[in-house]
Amino acid sequence: MSDFLESLGIANPAGAGWLTVVFTFVVAWVITWRFIPSVRRFALKVGWADQPNARRLNKEPLPNAGGLAIYAGVIAAMIVATALNPILIQQVQIQVLAILLGGSILVLVGFIDDQFSLPPLFRLAVQFLAALLLVAVGIRFDTAFGTALDPLLGTFLTVVWVMGITNAINLMDGVDGLAGGISYITAMSLLAVSAQDPRWAAATLVLAAMSGAGLGFLRHNFHPSKIIMGDAGAYFFGYVLAATALLGSLKVTTVFSLVPTALFLLLPIFDTARVIVRRLLQRQNPMSTPGKDHIHHILLARGLSQRRTTVTLWVLTLIFNIIAMTVQPSVPPQVVVASAIGTTALLAYTVWRKLRAVWREERQLEGQLPAP
Repeated sequence: MSDFLESLGIANPAGAGWLTVVFTFVVAWVITWRFIPSVRRFALKVGWADQPNARRLNKEPLPNAGGLAIYAGVIAAMIVATALNPILIQQVQIQVLAILLGGSILVLVGFIDDQFSLPPLFRLAVQFLAALLLVAVGIRFDTAFGTALDPLLGTFLTVVWVMGITNAINLMDGVDGLAGGISYITAMSLLAVSAQDPRWAAATLVLAAMSGAGLGFLRHNFHPSKIIMGDAGAYFFGYVLAATALLGSLKVTTVFSLVPTALFLLLPIFDTARVIVRRLLQRQNPMSTPGKDHIHHILLARGLSQRRTTVTLWVLTLIFNIIAMTVQPSVPPQVVVASAIGTTALLAYTVWRKLRAVWREERQLEGQLPAP
């Protein structure tokens, strides 16, 4: 067993570090899963819901406070991790706090936007400041072109990366389970990579919590969804994924140096870039123009159901993440295989539990209806 754990990148199978990571995942998973029904009931009571619009597919008000449950699950898991292994947390405390602080700010802004619709420029300004917070604690691209402008270029690339991914995840949140599934798959893949190097302990802990919270959320968000994450959850996922992807002290010596990192989030990056270019060519404001021109809308227009659209894009995301892990020199093949199998198995189990609950509700409803 120890040999197998070591082959997966666990340097000390007899230690408590990897158990802390596993427990952090489980705590975030369970708390998010169990907390969402209460959040949903309260959201319906006070009117925290998305009305049908040009971007979403819901035909009736849908609670949009799922991001609060995701955030609660992550924070609770990190508190538990701190209690279980305080020495490990102390070694990476500044980076963890910076990621969680920036994420907390965006959860607040996203939640206010969900309920009251903030101006796009204000949201971008807050995202810009949250990205600078990461730069301030050393979570950034490290450019090495040999010029005096390297620090400034590194800061610029970091800000563009963080703001771009944050908004890309948000724009993918148009079909039940899509943004949550993409975030979960990406977080699991980044977790597999970060676990290979003790220097990335901050990413490992945060990603374990994010993966668990994403899985717990999908139990209620796969079609037919009972709740959505809203801007609060999408901003939180996007920001944290963007930040943790930068924790490997990435060197940028050419434009192609960005490719291995971008592969993890290639689908939302491609979709967002395509929509922005398309809207600019039509002389529309990419940030404020709603529309059904994303990849998931195209698949729906071609006759795919919401479930098949979501699963299709999940599979594409997993393929891109497998490629991304494969091109990482620090990740052995057995880790790639184990990560892909584990990610798929947990996702399949969650979908099965969701569909079983839906089928049970349908049978109960049929039993209550009078015979024709």
